[in-house]
Amino acid sequence: MSSVKGSKQYSLKVVKYRPWVRVTVIAILTLLVAAAIAGAFGGGLFLGQSLQQEATAERDRLRVELRERQTEVDDLRQEVANLKLGSTVDRQASEGVREEVIALKSEIAALQEDISFYRGLMAPSGNQRGLTIGSVNVISTGSPRQFEYKVVVQQLATRHVLLKGSLRFSIVGRQGERLVTLPLKDVSDNVDAEEIRLRFKYFQTIEGRLVLPGNFEPERIELVASSTGADAVVVEKKFGWLVQES
Repeated sequence: MSSVKGSKQYSLKVVKYRPWVRVTVIAILTLLVAAAIAGAFGGGLFLGQSLQQEATAERDRLRVELRERQTEVDDLRQEVANLKLGSTVDRQASEGVREEVIALKSEIAALQEDISFYRGLMAPSGNQRGLTIGSVNVISTGSPRQFEYKVVVQQLATRHVLLKGSLRFSIVGRQGERLVTLPLKDVSDNVDAEEIRLRFKYFQTIEGRLVLPGNFEPERIELVASSTGADAVVVEKKFGWLVQES
């Protein structure tokens, strides 16, 4: 074979044509990529499911713990309520007992006073004999210038007889600068005369309600009791104006 001078020479190699190789390589690469994608997806899915399960478990645990704490709070609230109720009941019970004791003491004092009163009537001590003025009480009614009054006149004797006489009840006070004496009949509808009739063997109680004038300031009560008969006596007593609560 003759060569042409001056031109580049190329060597040629004859290769057998195999079209299936290219197809195989492409198929293998495609499978590898698909496997990688599937693996990544599967791994992500597994990881996501795992994290979701952990989150769900943590949520459930927190819910249980919250319920337990809420139960503890409710129990504590109930305990506090029970303590408050117990304290209130104890306080009310103590107050009730205290009031009952005070009432019993007052009742005992009243009974002792009654016993002393009747003992004095039946067995007077010293030189006290005959007509005497026992007690005077002025009690608030809760209404302005209105009061209840109670006077006890008694006969001290070892041998009691019917005693007759009278009682003058006066309230002394001031109206402005003047000293004024008000007979009981002027301020009480329970009395219609200055001389209150006395007729008793052991004792007599004079009681009722009085209303003071608006410009009158009471200072004291003056009592004059007198008996009639052979052993007639006159007894005078003055008491400061002292109002007791009802």
